[in-house]
Amino acid sequence: MGTEILKIGVFYDGNYFLHVSNYYNYFHAMHQRLSLPAFHGFIRHLVAESEGIPLQYSRIIGAHYFRGRLSAQEASQRGNQLYNDRVFDDILMSVGIVSHFLPLRTRSGKKEEKGIDVWLALEAYEQTLIKKFDVLVLITSDGEYVPLVRKLNSLGVKTMVLNWEFAYVDDSGREIVTRTAQDLLQEVTYPVAAHVVIDEGLEAGLDYVNELFISSDNIPVPPRVVEPQVNDVQPVLDGNLEAWEDEYGEQHYRGQIMNLNPTKGYGFIKYPPNNLFFYRQDLENVDITQLQVGDTLEFQISLNDDGDQVAKHLRYVER
Repeated sequence: MGTEILKIGVFYDGNYFLHVSNYYNYFHAMHQRLSLPAFHGFIRHLVAESEGIPLQYSRIIGAHYFRGRLSAQEASQRGNQLYNDRVFDDILMSVGIVSHFLPLRTRSGKKEEKGIDVWLALEAYEQTLIKKFDVLVLITSDGEYVPLVRKLNSLGVKTMVLNWEFAYVDDSGREIVTRTAQDLLQEVTYPVAAHVVIDEGLEAGLDYVNELFISSDNIPVPPRVVEPQVNDVQPVLDGNLEAWEDEYGEQHYRGQIMNLNPTKGYGFIKYPPNNLFFYRQDLENVDITQLQVGDTLEFQISLNDDGDQVAKHLRYVER
């Protein structure tokens, strides 16, 4: 009698997975995002190795993604957010991942997820009963899922948690730190330090790890920055900033650096009435270690995921 298919269910804490993807895109040496199809192949390899079975018998038969999201009206007021949401929906559908979204709630002036962890836990438990998963894989670091894991343990279902340990400063100046709850790691059948597995796999040249990262050939090229002519520049604001429109109708600005943190790789441009954040990966013709406070940069302004203005496509001008 042949080996039976081992059935895998995958459940994503979407906000956590976004931080992981941002980490590899902006801060890890790869500087590329994770490919979801390849990530599912990566999970299949991990489960097959953990269970000691051939890869062909390790199969994902259900995958679900959970995250809080802005309403369509709010997203439409935040640059390309509505379009980006739709593109990501298409990616999820193409991989066969079922998406679950709840509206973000405003609390103390900030948008927060509320109830998404409860929904994930209930859905994971219900889908396990329906589809009879042999192994349930959680992409999370949250100790809130310990009761779910204990329930699954009582059903005889094995669990795997993929977790990452890292810290970085995002493009709005917030420090993002991921630390996995120890009680969660102690409860699951297979705790996987994914950051270690991936780095070791890259060093060893493992195909299923190398394939995790989206080729830079598939990443859109940023808009070309046109060098301004002297008569194009229009003085604006309070004299600390200049602005002009290029031949494509794109708005460009010129301002001075008022604060730098080369170690963490970010800085601020003087931009009344607020300061404008920028990160090193958006510098196009200079490294952040070559910059000083008072240097002039040309740049464009974009919105991050929180709707805050940030500087993009920066070019060093003069000291």
